Amino acid sequence: MELYTEGKKVIKRILFIDDEQRILDSLARMLRGMHGEWEMRFVNSVDRALEVMSEWEVDAVVSDVKMPGKDGFDFLRLHRENDRVSDVPVLILTGCGERGMKREALDLGATDLLGKPVDREELVARIKSILRLKAYQDKIKQDRETLEERVSQRTAELERSRVEMIWRLGKAGEFRDTDTGNHVVRVGYYSLELANVLGLGADIARNIFITAPLHDLGKIATPDSILLKPGKLTPQEWSVMKQHTRIGAEILRSNVFGSGRSEVLGDVLFTSESRIFENDALTEMGASIALNHHEQWSGGGYPNGLKGEEIPIEARIVSLADVFDALCSKRSYKPALAEDEVLSIMRGGVGTQFDPEAFDAFERSLDAFRQIAGEFADHGDEGGSKAWWGLGAA
Repeated sequence: MELYTEGKKVIKRILFIDDEQRILDSLARMLRGMHGEWEMRFVNSVDRALEVMSEWEVDAVVSDVKMPGKDGFDFLRLHRENDRVSDVPVLILTGCGERGMKREALDLGATDLLGKPVDREELVARIKSILRLKAYQDKIKQDRETLEERVSQRTAELERSRVEMIWRLGKAGEFRDTDTGNHVVRVGYYSLELANVLGLGADIARNIFITAPLHDLGKIATPDSILLKPGKLTPQEWSVMKQHTRIGAEILRSNVFGSGRSEVLGDVLFTSESRIFENDALTEMGASIALNHHEQWSGGGYPNGLKGEEIPIEARIVSLADVFDALCSKRSYKPALAEDEVLSIMRGGVGTQFDPEAFDAFERSLDAFRQIAGEFADHGDEGGSKAWWGLGAA
């Protein structure tokens, strides 16, 4: 197999190992006619061979077995243990009566064997054979790496689509409220910052970031007369408004595919073994946030009056992010508040509305919050577009 790169024949590199200089000289003379195809180096010890291979990309090795110090078997062991060169084929030269050595050489990973005395034509044929094998192996390796890269790219594309779908679903929950703008986007980034400062770990922080925009998903079922009301809600209206927490969780936890169709959907969407009806980590975290982000540390929140650490940490985080953004933003029922006033109000809720530890992380994150608020400020379509680009870069 002849290989070409940009129209030029690829010169293959062959390393020869033998402790006797006369043998190396004989091999060099024997193979003089191959200089147009091979670049050859000749060394008289295993240690020197390993040094050469560390700095010179070798395509094949031809080695004697019997050598003082480290012998051909030692070379095969050391060669096999080095991941960088372990796929380089090795042709072992043995005496005709050394049957035990031949078997041991093959067991240690030798690619081929050639008996002494060496015949030039057979040596050239054997080296060409192992070079073809190496070329095939390299092609398979390259194809595998290319395939793995394509799979990785496709997986990243699918993950981005999934995350974007989740965030667009979060936007849908507030689409009818013309005042909210990039609220869900800011809440996502605020929540990521808090999760990182609290040291929750990269996976949990990522999941909180992705699902935080779903916190008000249930508002999609809230009547406009209540959602867009400019004044104070009546007790009855407030009761309806509070239902958005349960509705959001129900949307995320319900079986959207219907019952009794798992076998059909397994064939259509994934495989028959796919567990598509079980909520995954993202869906469950989104449901937890939607249900619990209005619970309060003292137990005075809704819908279940959870208290302290009964409230999932992701909901405690999103609660802080949500309140901060709501107070800083203009709504149909109130103007935007100055930061000093916002912080004063929120500090008054530490230990009652807010988890004290999470609030401490919030205080330490204020500079990052200000940067996020500026980057994703509500500026009509331009702001919305920037928000989605920001999501892709995170």
